[in-house]
Amino acid sequence: MDVTLLGTGAPQGLPRPGCPCAACATAVGDEARAATALLVDGALMIDLTPGPAFAAARAGRSLAGVRQVLLSHPHDGPAMEVPAGLPQPGRVADGRELALLDGHRVRATAVDIPGTGYEISGADGERLLYLPPGAAPAGLGNGNSRAAGGGAEGVGGAGPYDLVLLDVLARPDALARLRASGAVDAATDVVAVHLDHGVPPGPELHRRLAAVGARAVADGSTLLVGEFHAVPDLPRRTLVLGGARSGKSVEAERRLAAFPDVVYVATGGTREGDQDWAQRVSLHRERRPSSWRTVETCDLVPLLEAAGPGRAAAGPGTDAAGPGEGGGPGAGSRTGRPAGVSPLLIDCLALWLTHVMDEVGAWDDATWEAGGRQALRERTDALVAAVRETHRPVVAVSNEVGSGVVPATSAGRRFRDELGRLNAAFAAECEQVLLVVAGQALALRG
Repeated sequence: MDVTLLGTGAPQGLPRPGCPCAACATAVGDEARAATALLVDGALMIDLTPGPAFAAARAGRSLAGVRQVLLSHPHDGPAMEVPAGLPQPGRVADGRELALLDGHRVRATAVDIPGTGYEISGADGERLLYLPPGAAPAGLGNGNSRAAGGGAEGVGGAGPYDLVLLDVLARPDALARLRASGAVDAATDVVAVHLDHGVPPGPELHRRLAAVGARAVADGSTLLVGEFHAVPDLPRRTLVLGGARSGKSVEAERRLAAFPDVVYVATGGTREGDQDWAQRVSLHRERRPSSWRTVETCDLVPLLEAAGPGRAAAGPGTDAAGPGEGGGPGAGSRTGRPAGVSPLLIDCLALWLTHVMDEVGAWDDATWEAGGRQALRERTDALVAAVRETHRPVVAVSNEVGSGVVPATSAGRRFRDELGRLNAAFAAECEQVLLVVAGQALALRG
């Protein structure tokens, strides 16, 4: 079964008509995209794109054999024409199945916005899932566990799809839900469609998609369902560095937004009477997916060791999931994975270091020289060793503070120096290291 993408853009296309933004200005060549539409084996068309006959011709295809045209969503883009000779477009009711004469079977799946997803099976058993713009599958939970009753009747009930086409950038949680349900696995080809001007086209678009195990293709591309496509290996350990308000936490969160069962490790805790700190914490909480579990702790080593062979997934701290979710990040039996493989997002190492320096008395010169220095080394060495040995995906955030003015106090200089040493040691154990400046992520490694 092959799928030709007559368009891969949002309903209004990319660039958007009349839009002066930088993304639209640079959406040229292969990065210019018409509204998403699919041509399956030359016989089935899903959604319409402007000038579909010309789009098909540019891709070396013909619409002469199309026997069914299905729509997935209410159309709010440019006016669409139905070329002469094509069947009148229609939609299939959720849960209903349509059998075509050429052997394709189309099953309509419910989504969480107005519209319909389509599960298409070929004559040889290949399967693909197509979701409309801005949509996630309905009835699959929130990306934190396998949905109840998600058997053969649900999305992905017959096992992982060979190909999934969805709005990855606008709805990364949809991909997280599909992964949690088993409908997407490491062999599934995940292709982003409905691409809009929210992300700059070109290298940044492809970088963000690769970070979540997806890819984008140009309009007119033909995909063979079930054919292997190499997607960059997802790094197990990533360190995201940046200055204050640089966007480092947003970048870290973005890298795990399309994965289920994420455990957010908050090392900052609470600060009585500090309204500015409370506001910062609130903004972080509002930005995170509701499915993520939060653990407030600076005891990071047990969390990193939890997924090791033969280890129980018990972790310290306060788990925001509440009673019944377990005491740590490994309550993953509902997803069919071993306990403890939930990804960790640690935010941040600078606050962890502050806490440890408090505990060892590193701020006092006499205590520092009398044993505080050695105690801190032992704690940081233990953390770095745990990162080296961990079996779970980790994204950690840390401040880059060595490029500014020299602190006026010895304690300030000590913190700056020790954070620099910690960042360097932690980065040495990571497959990928990023530096975020003005919201732009620069790859230092990986």
